[in-house]
Amino acid sequence: MSRARSWARAVAMALLAWLVGALPAQAHKPSDSYLTLTQIDGRWSGRWDIALRDLEFAIGLDANGDGEITWGELRARHADIAAYALARLSVRADDGICTVTADAQRVDEHTDGAYTVLPLALACPGTPTRLTLHYTLFADLDPQHRGLLNLSVNGAARTAVLGPQAATQVFELATMSRWTQFIDFAREGVWHIWIGFDHILFLLSLLLPAVLVWEGTRWRPAETFRESFWDVLRIVTAFTVAHSITLSLATLGVVSLPSRWVESAIAASVVLAALNNIWSLIHRRRWAVAFGFGLIHGFGFASVLADLGLPRDALALALVGFNLGVEAGQLAIVMLFLPLAFALRRTALYRRYVMVGGSLLIVMLAGVWLVERVFDVKLLPA
Repeated sequence: MSRARSWARAVAMALLAWLVGALPAQAHKPSDSYLTLTQIDGRWSGRWDIALRDLEFAIGLDANGDGEITWGELRARHADIAAYALARLSVRADDGICTVTADAQRVDEHTDGAYTVLPLALACPGTPTRLTLHYTLFADLDPQHRGLLNLSVNGAARTAVLGPQAATQVFELATMSRWTQFIDFAREGVWHIWIGFDHILFLLSLLLPAVLVWEGTRWRPAETFRESFWDVLRIVTAFTVAHSITLSLATLGVVSLPSRWVESAIAASVVLAALNNIWSLIHRRRWAVAFGFGLIHGFGFASVLADLGLPRDALALALVGFNLGVEAGQLAIVMLFLPLAFALRRTALYRRYVMVGGSLLIVMLAGVWLVERVFDVKLLPA
């Protein structure tokens, strides 16, 4: 019995440690750049969007230190920006090196702020069948940075995530197909849910009481795994259906909401879902909560696809693949969490420290996110 209790305590503390480890997680959108490479009839062109906030941190753009980057300050550093970026991107076509140059820069707005836009010209030897990219932008400054690649060859598109964990990637141009596009979008969906701490904490807030049953004024352990499983299935299904609806509407341009409102509402949803575990107001139809707030989370997911700048003919494929990827990522989280939580459900450790203590940690973290997003301030370290 003592060994079982020790095991239960270790698992419960591991769950709490994971929540505590999430405390320094970024509340804002992670550092991203957007790289588009296009080949039409053997000619290559490109575009590279890089966040001004990241460039300010890397090379300094705010010359007078007033906290704002003017067009004059940005224009004065165009040559430095191009040199810094191009030194961190190399392109090979088959076994030959492509020459990459940047034309006059401009500024564009993404969902998370202003970006400088580098129009790229590529000169590659011959007509390549394989493209190799080596990408190290901000690798020495931010290990979480991602370069979102949109590669188009004669109308066939591929996406990929570049970054410190996958600095060099090879793309077989001859095998680009709808199937490879689908796999790419699905992979991006999995990746997005796994790095989306706000989405994960919202899901965990709903899952924590799934192995318990509300009885009068307190939670008691669920009697069977089947009971908990069906509760989780209803919650995950409701969340999936809801965010699929708004993800589709937003990506297709039917509905558009300001990113700041959406991100603030997502943080608020995490706070409310976790508070409900401590002072329970909704304890039987939590699937309805998952559906209602899932509509908001769908707009957050849509910002990823929108910023990729997908061609119109790839939208349907992107929606299906990305959605399935998100669901696969969610399923992995549920499969890890539910058996452990069910095994610990009868312990005071789970009900007092994991359920209540974990929910309090989630409320604190999401509350800081909410303040940051509503007032556009930075409180937590990156």
